[in-house]
Amino acid sequence: MKDITNVTVVPKANVYFDGKVTSRTILFADGSRKTLGYMMPGDYEFSTGDKEIMELLAGSMDVKLPGSTVYKTFKEGDSFEVPAKSSFKLTLKEAADYCCSYIK
Repeated sequence: MKDITNVTVVPKANVYFDGKVTSRTILFADGSRKTLGYMMPGDYEFSTGDKEIMELLAGSMDVKLPGSTVYKTFKEGDSFEVPAKSSFKLTLKEAADYCCSYIK
């Protein structure tokens, strides 16, 4: 990921799982949005509205995508897609920095 320019940042944090997962929303002029976030070690399950593309900026996580019976490890520089209106599970043994893009 390169620098993000010409955007609006929503100052209020998105806080999940008692503060173990936090992010900030970034809005683009074309109406698209991303979140930049940080996850502490733990087990999490998220549901999606829109399709999501998660990019790992630092750290690693084990991900169980919809329709899968196994977890796959993603690390810094990797990305994965999650379909709209689905859920996925994450297990983190270390903290991870991420960017999530929402696709309409």
